[in-house]
Amino acid sequence: MAEKKPQIVIKKITVVAGGAHGGAWKVAFADFMTAMMAFFLVMWLVNQTSPEEKKAISDYFSTPSVIEYQFQNFGAELTLEKLFLDLINEPLKTLESFVTPADRTPNVMHLGTKKIVMAYMAEQLGNMASDVNVTADKVVFEIPDNLLFDRGTPDPIGQFVKVMERVKGVTAGLEDSNIYITSVVFRESVPGGSMVTASNVSEQRLDLIRDKVLGALESDSVAVVAKANARNDDRPVKQRQGSGGFIRFEIRQKTTKPDGSKPKTKYSGGTFGGSDVDNGDYDNFVDAVAKKKR
Repeated sequence: MAEKKPQIVIKKITVVAGGAHGGAWKVAFADFMTAMMAFFLVMWLVNQTSPEEKKAISDYFSTPSVIEYQFQNFGAELTLEKLFLDLINEPLKTLESFVTPADRTPNVMHLGTKKIVMAYMAEQLGNMASDVNVTADKVVFEIPDNLLFDRGTPDPIGQFVKVMERVKGVTAGLEDSNIYITSVVFRESVPGGSMVTASNVSEQRLDLIRDKVLGALESDSVAVVAKANARNDDRPVKQRQGSGGFIRFEIRQKTTKPDGSKPKTKYSGGTFGGSDVDNGDYDNFVDAVAKKKR
C-alpha cells in the first residue's frame, strides 16, 4: 500500500494599513475647535470688569438680533441663531458688538432669519397688523384705518400716536431701503359715498402717516414713496364692518448702496428664508407673545 503524502497548505497573510477613517476625524476636530472657541469666548466675557461692558454683553444676549423685547419672550433658540449667523458672517463686528451698547431700533432687513423677523413683527405690532408677508427682500404689512382714524375722515383717533410708535419700531432703523406707503380709503366709508371725497381723505391721511415715518428715520439712505388710493369696497360683507380702508407698508431692500456697493450679504436661503410666510404663521407668533406677557 502506497504511503499517503501530506497535503501542503499555503497561507497568505495580507496586512492592510489603517485608512483615513472616512474623514470622521475632521468632524471631531471641527467640534473640538468650536468648543475651544466657545471656551475662550466665555473666558474673555467673564474677564470683563467694566460695568458698561458687562451691560453691553448682557444686552446682546438679552435682545436676540438686537430687538426690543426681553430674552425670555422667545427663548434661547433665537439668541443662538443670531450668535451663530453673526459669527459666521461678521466675526469681528460681532465681537465688537459685545462691548457696544445695543441698538434699540434694529434694521428688520438685517435680522438674519425669517423666524426672527416674524417674532419681532409680532412683538412690535401684534394684532394691529394684518396681511403680513415676509420674503427674502421685502416685508409687507397693513394697518386697518379704524386703528388710526375716525371712519371716513382724516381725523386721527386717540391711539394714533401709540400705533405709529409701534410702526416706528419697524421702520426707524432701516438702511438702504425703500418704504412704500399706500393709503386706501373705500368710497362707501366716507360721507356721501363720493369718490372725490374718498380721494381727499386718503391724501390727507397719507400726509400724516408719511410725516410720522419720515420724522422717525435714522438713516438718510431710506426713501419713502407715498401713494393715495380711493376705490370701491369689493370685500365680502362680513369684512366690511369696522374698517373703511387701510394703510399698507411695504419695505424693500435696495439693490445697491449710495456708494455703489452691494447691501449686506444675505444669509443662506435669503435674509428671511426662501419662501413666503402666510398670516397663520404670523398669528402663531402673536399668540406666543400674548401668552408670554400673561
